[in-house]
Amino acid sequence: MDPVTVIENAEIVLPERIMRGWLAVADGQIEEIGEGKAPERGIDLDGDYLIPGLIELHTDHLESHYAPRPKVRWHPLGAVLAYDAQIASSGITTVFDSLRAGVDVDGGGLGAELVELAEAIDEARRHRLFRCDHLTHLRCEIPSPDVVETVENFVARYPVGLMSLMDHTPGQRQFRDIGKYFNYYGGKTGKTADEINVAVAEKQRVNGERAAVNRPALVGLAQQRGIPLASHDDTTLDEVDQSIKEGVVLAEFPTTVEAAKASHRQGITVMMGAPNLIRGGSHSGNVAAETLAQEGVLDILSSDYVPASLLMAAFELPRRIRSISLPEAIRTVTRNPAQATGLKDRGEIGAGKRADLVRVRVTGETPVVRQVWRSGNRIV
Repeated sequence: MDPVTVIENAEIVLPERIMRGWLAVADGQIEEIGEGKAPERGIDLDGDYLIPGLIELHTDHLESHYAPRPKVRWHPLGAVLAYDAQIASSGITTVFDSLRAGVDVDGGGLGAELVELAEAIDEARRHRLFRCDHLTHLRCEIPSPDVVETVENFVARYPVGLMSLMDHTPGQRQFRDIGKYFNYYGGKTGKTADEINVAVAEKQRVNGERAAVNRPALVGLAQQRGIPLASHDDTTLDEVDQSIKEGVVLAEFPTTVEAAKASHRQGITVMMGAPNLIRGGSHSGNVAAETLAQEGVLDILSSDYVPASLLMAAFELPRRIRSISLPEAIRTVTRNPAQATGLKDRGEIGAGKRADLVRVRVTGETPVVRQVWRSGNRIV
């Protein structure tokens, strides 16, 4: 990986404006930024955009590499490194690997394999195999019978940069509409209506009791460790009130306009899925990210299940919402997620910030990653 010293002839996307100019890097940080012609020759971007490295707070795409087919498990380290390469080529330089803590009542998901994935990530980090900076987002399945013990053991062994409180019990939050739950899981799992009915009844029977015990325990763990806390799929004002009382700083994928607005009013950062924006709506039938952007309550975009969607959505947002500038849109995938998780050294192009940088060329209306640097070293 060759370190970059000077980048010139670029459309540099600063936090508040776009400037044709150059920047210099030293010791992995941005040392100087200038307008116009560079004082010395460097890497000529030929007028391409230069933006900060993207920061991804919630992607479970590692699971697609580790479990590429039902009942198939790939080599853990191989899966982690393939995932890392995909993340880097999407322009993401800092990623919160969303690892699931807790198993479903019906045995689904990868919650039981949390430690195996964490060990593979740790191995890659120890041996400096990663292109990107990998942090951990622990996605806690609140109704799971083993979630509190699992999280206690995990945080004792591994650093955690973000914890989210998730409850996918049908009849509430993401699946307040039972019909949408049936449509989603029927197609995803291939189960019959009778099989789904049995699973729904079982989940609704046990999940409420478990959540009442597990949620406050998980909130307490996060507070004791100083881990930023995220809510997930808040739908009602009561759910937002609960998030406020728990000290939540990030509202992941609120499902209604009222929940998003209520969170925003209380200073809780609102995050929505980039695929939602690109596709024009939620895959599970909830509020559209574009609607929240129009209402002025969209702060952060997440690639969720398609890493490449993050850059695409950032460039698409100003085309959909004319009142949003490109620098403002870029902040939803750089500075805003950095601030939400306490990463003060990155997220914008400015003197003294980490030289996490992405060269982007727009072809038609599609932004294409051409080069990526992390701490001044080229990774793509």
